[in-house]
Amino acid sequence: MTLRLHDTAARETRDFVPLVDGKAGIYVCGLTVQSEPHVGHVRSAVNFDVLRRWLTANGYDVDFIRNVTDIDDKILAKSQEQGVHWYALAAAMKRELDSALAAINVLPPTYEPGATGHVPEIVELVEQLIARGHAYPAEDGSGDVYFDVRSWPSYGELTRQRLEDMEPAGDADPRGKRDPRDFALWKGWKKETEPQTAAWPSPWGPGRPGWHIECSAMAGKYLGPAFDIHGGGVDLRFPHHENEQAQSRAAGRPFASFWLHNAWITTAGEKMSKSLGNSLLIPEVLKRVRGIELRYYIVAAHYRSHVEFSFEALDDAATAFRRIEDFLGRAAPVVGNWFAALPDAFISAMDDDLGTPAAVAVIHESIREGNRLLADGASDALSQKFGEVIAMLDVLGLNPADEAWADGGSDDKLTDVVDALVKGLLAERTAAREAKDWARADAIRDQIKAAGVEVEDTPTGPKWSV
Repeated sequence: MTLRLHDTAARETRDFVPLVDGKAGIYVCGLTVQSEPHVGHVRSAVNFDVLRRWLTANGYDVDFIRNVTDIDDKILAKSQEQGVHWYALAAAMKRELDSALAAINVLPPTYEPGATGHVPEIVELVEQLIARGHAYPAEDGSGDVYFDVRSWPSYGELTRQRLEDMEPAGDADPRGKRDPRDFALWKGWKKETEPQTAAWPSPWGPGRPGWHIECSAMAGKYLGPAFDIHGGGVDLRFPHHENEQAQSRAAGRPFASFWLHNAWITTAGEKMSKSLGNSLLIPEVLKRVRGIELRYYIVAAHYRSHVEFSFEALDDAATAFRRIEDFLGRAAPVVGNWFAALPDAFISAMDDDLGTPAAVAVIHESIREGNRLLADGASDALSQKFGEVIAMLDVLGLNPADEAWADGGSDDKLTDVVDALVKGLLAERTAAREAKDWARADAIRDQIKAAGVEVEDTPTGPKWSV
């Protein structure tokens, strides 16, 4: 079956046809490293990690570029508030981001460029736009350079908006603009309020890149003038992605063939953000659930569906994933030589615009069948089912045996302690049952349940899960 993806620009789901057979170039807008990442931040990384894994599973050689915005107005403002160098803040927050993504098994990108490392490419692209008549230096002496939106008749095509209906661009002082909707490509250095380290030389004087131009320059640097897929959060469609496409095509670059956008994780119906005061930082969430359970929670929803976050839903997802682990734990000792084969239903789900909800449903259906086979002692059929589950989890980055989850941290030691304590109580319960002391056996089971542990009696003995 052919992979079909929902192209935001075309507003339809269509067949993915790569520009080069067997290869796929993906550019994803990463974070502005101004603060610690929360659950809403990492959704995009997980969603596009699944896309990358699925393309790889289908034999594509994937170049996956995810940028980092390491200089902008917000970083400068927050560094001043905190009394630290802007580059120290950006570096510290980048380390926090790396740690968060590693904790949920997001593969490192092929390359992760930062804006500050690509000023020459950015300046070159701005010069090309000026030469083509699509950009101009401000005449107010600020050193700013703007994209002339009226010079590009197709401006607004990505989000299907008319220029007349757009609000003024808010990324620079409007006094130097020909049209209030013109957006900044280069920002002149404000020596009265900005540190000298936040400025680079350019033909228009010292300054720094605008937000939008950096992604166009870096995508072109690593993927060429035309590439397959550009991704990011739905909130980036306008103005960021609209401006990226306009300036890139105005410079003569075809740019992205597909635009994919993941939806928000919301709280109380609003986008999760620091400004709402409802952000959920990854280290705090991982005190409640494991990284693999948080990833399962994100993967189980379709990338284009908005998710209303709640701890109850997160706990339910963790419980559902533990049922998967329980099956694997009980089946692993008894299966023979198993092989990894993806069920047709899983393939169809993933090929249908990365239909992860349906794909996860296939996993649970396979586990229900696997549990039946386990009870019946059908080892050959069980080995096949076990292999199917492992193969599907691998595609979604959820295989518990993946070394990415084997960090040997305190959580593993805690699990060992709890396992020993619960098994001790279960041994007492078994002894009580053998002595037909049903009251004692029931009391032990109630004690275990009150601690938040579920016990399942199986043909091979009692099994427990949190």
